Amino acid sequence: MDPRPLILGGTLKITSSVLPVHNPYSGEIIAEVCTGGPDEAEAVLSIAEQGANRMATIPAHTRSAMLHRLASLMEEEAEELTSLIVREGGKVRRYAAAEVTRAIGTIRISAEEAVRIHDTMVPMDGYPAGEGRTGMIFRVPVGIVLAITPFNLPLNQICHKAGPAYAAGNACIIKPPSATPLTALKFGELLLRAGFPKEAVHVIPCSTTVAEKLAIDKRVSCLSFTGSPAVGWHLRHITNARHVTLELGGNAAVIVHEDADLIHAASRIVEGAYSHAGQVCISVQRVFVHRSVLTMLTDEIVSRSKALQIGDPEDPKTDVGPMISPDKVAEAYSRIHDAEVKGAKILCGGTATDRILSPTVLVHTTPDMSVNCDEVFAPIVTITPYDSFEEAIEMVNASRFGLQAGVFTKDISRAMYACRTICCGAVVIGDIPTFRIDCMPYGGVKESGIGREGPKWAIREMTEERFIIVSS
Repeated sequence: MDPRPLILGGTLKITSSVLPVHNPYSGEIIAEVCTGGPDEAEAVLSIAEQGANRMATIPAHTRSAMLHRLASLMEEEAEELTSLIVREGGKVRRYAAAEVTRAIGTIRISAEEAVRIHDTMVPMDGYPAGEGRTGMIFRVPVGIVLAITPFNLPLNQICHKAGPAYAAGNACIIKPPSATPLTALKFGELLLRAGFPKEAVHVIPCSTTVAEKLAIDKRVSCLSFTGSPAVGWHLRHITNARHVTLELGGNAAVIVHEDADLIHAASRIVEGAYSHAGQVCISVQRVFVHRSVLTMLTDEIVSRSKALQIGDPEDPKTDVGPMISPDKVAEAYSRIHDAEVKGAKILCGGTATDRILSPTVLVHTTPDMSVNCDEVFAPIVTITPYDSFEEAIEMVNASRFGLQAGVFTKDISRAMYACRTICCGAVVIGDIPTFRIDCMPYGGVKESGIGREGPKWAIREMTEERFIIVSS
């Protein structure tokens, strides 16, 4: 098969180094893509400088129109984008289709925000020395945005980085994950068809070494990274970018109090724990349940987990498909085994092939077990009882992560107490932490990252304030 070229300065480029792309369900090689080396890294940075200068001169209404055209093209190509996500990412088709719909929305929101980057007037004449002067704060593009994206949302995560970058008037270098580069390359083609300047469009699959070369280069002004905490914090340490956004995942928790609608809570927990085989940074991982309703909720979760259909992500009946690689299955399975050895009990699941891990529910776990204290990124959920609401919040906060948390209670005072005291980026009342819409500010605290995504909020990270003083 002919390798897919990378996109360097809007030009399709064949390189001598290629990367095979595997179907996570069948294991077959479905494509090969060209990868960039040090020479391509230098070229992309040089051309991106020109692209940044070009983008900075394009008025907001034109940037907005280009993004709207991009969204329309994505709508036209929705079926192909969906199929790419299924084939290279192993995502169940209905979830892949939902991701494409969300991604189109993310680009539409970015287009709208492009014309909402407001300047601010400062009342200089509040002081005698400021009389006769006018002060203004402009927001200006930073220049080059390096977007490093994960496999689990191969389209929408790109849109959450590239959309705001272009809306703000920057050039963007997209470094897709090795497992799912095809969706990114297709997105790059659509950027060019939408009329973005060639110099500002770059999609460069590459090794970790080359990605680090890009991250440390002083020409990169903003690093937007989504992925593992270890890699993210390492990049923050070595990068010369003035602006850094890290979205690094966590071990998302849910509190279910005794007054909650247990059927609704169980339904949402199962959805949040097992969608995309648990490979979501806000996937439900830890469930804390008031002891008085522990048995009822646990039975409902187990029953619903056992009813899920496991198999081929192309099959519309499938609920849970493969994990991204056999290595990740083995890693997750070892966490389950370790917990079981230490006293945990498996209520359902706990079995694996080389590509699929069955939806797993664990009880009798302890906070120090890997299934609780680490990010499992797999279809695994633990259930732990509590006696008081305050105790539940303490257990939620006993984590080095803090991305999102969910709370099921009908008591508004209790809900607001949770909002004030749970240490994370967002608290979702009446639903699971896996809930996210693309216009909201999204990001975490502690080891879950810094900065916020969501087009409006990402644009703040991808622009700088410039103060202007005009004497009359």
